[in-house]
Amino acid sequence: MSKLLSTISVGIFATLVLFACRTHVAPPEAVLPVPTEAQLRWHEMEMNAFIHFTTNTFTDREWGLGNEKPEIFNPTQLNADQWATVLRDAGFKGIILTCKHHDGFCLWPSAHTEHDVQSSPYKGGNGDVVREVADACRRHGLKFGVYLSPWDRNHPAYGTPEYIQYYREQLRELFTNYGDIFEMWFDGANGGDGYYGGKHEIRRIDGRTYYDWPTTLDLVRSLQPDVLFFSDAGPSIRWCGNEQGIGGETNWNTITPDTLYPGKPGIGDLLNTGSPDGTHWIPAEVNTSIRPGWFYHASEDSLVKTPEKLFEIYLTSIGRGSTLLLNVPPDPRGLIHERDVAVLKEWRALLDKTFNINLATNAKATADHYRGRSDLYAPDKVTDGDKDTYWATDDNQTQGQIDIELGERKTVSYVVLQEYIRLGQRVKRFSVSVRKGDEWIRVAEGTTIGYKRILQLDPVETNAIRVSIEEAKACPTLSNVEVY
Repeated sequence: MSKLLSTISVGIFATLVLFACRTHVAPPEAVLPVPTEAQLRWHEMEMNAFIHFTTNTFTDREWGLGNEKPEIFNPTQLNADQWATVLRDAGFKGIILTCKHHDGFCLWPSAHTEHDVQSSPYKGGNGDVVREVADACRRHGLKFGVYLSPWDRNHPAYGTPEYIQYYREQLRELFTNYGDIFEMWFDGANGGDGYYGGKHEIRRIDGRTYYDWPTTLDLVRSLQPDVLFFSDAGPSIRWCGNEQGIGGETNWNTITPDTLYPGKPGIGDLLNTGSPDGTHWIPAEVNTSIRPGWFYHASEDSLVKTPEKLFEIYLTSIGRGSTLLLNVPPDPRGLIHERDVAVLKEWRALLDKTFNINLATNAKATADHYRGRSDLYAPDKVTDGDKDTYWATDDNQTQGQIDIELGERKTVSYVVLQEYIRLGQRVKRFSVSVRKGDEWIRVAEGTTIGYKRILQLDPVETNAIRVSIEEAKACPTLSNVEVY
């Protein structure tokens, strides 16, 4: 009996040792650079809305000249709650408001200029559109962001050091008085024709040095440390290189920003694809408008993008590892126009219908190998619905494949892949195959995955999906696979 107990004890001990080994395998080392926590939250937002609204809305222009009279700004039905509910119901997670566009008119009562909403008839000069939108965002569970144009075609000191101090003081007002701001947006439209303090002239600046961006951004960080900065070159989020809603099919979240600056010409291709050996995590944001223009124009009421076109943009932005920033401009009443509202509702319904039932939820998944044979990195982590778990291979394995069983044959049209980007972006080449009988048929392939990659397939009947990582910078880490 004692010999039997001893044998059993040895067996139990060996099992416990094996279990301990499999559950204490070290995770992969990060492939630098990696996203910050604020950048991770931004990735997970996926869809944000742009709001272009200022004197241009009333002059029917895209770019104001700087000589617009504040008296023309008078939205009689402005309803920020309507904006927030329409956009929230469409699936947006945040709103970025054009607090000041190139014309220099400010949507808040600034202590540093009279060219603002307090000089307009809106609410008898007591209005504050920034306050209304920021408060509406919080009431409806949205994050709030600001656009503050560096170029000011109205300010008399533009082009001198005095203007930079003015710009910074306005940032101080926004980042002190309006609660948490998740993103500060500025672009590369800088210098040119304007009515600077009434002087109609052309003023040129050196975009590389004039704004002294490091000092300006340090000021903002001192007020709100977690804010993300968008511009052509970051430093937190970069432009995708076009305004058509098209992210790069190859889309690295990394670039090297040493020689980049907002407005630098000839960098569109780099911004679109990123760089596999980039030194900084600066992901691409895809911005486009629901209408041909950025501001509302009645002549474009019949030209609002269709739900189907917005669905296509969803696939070429979020579906290529970027976040979508879709502009939805209010009309002169201060409301999102009925046509835009209807299109957004139809688009949301189309997304919900397409991505309704994930055929891979808790499906059986097997892999040719996984890290240390540990349950922590087993292939079923890609179908468990937990963003914090992932399949990984051993360090010396930069290839691998996962098979996902769907049970009975299903018609498959979309496959969603996600890397565990907390440890960096790794995948350089992959493919997706479906099982037909005893054969595997390749149906899609690509280069990068990143936060999310959505692959649209020619609809195919199958009972299993294979994801093959064919090349990676280091051992792949895949956190999620969905099948629709």
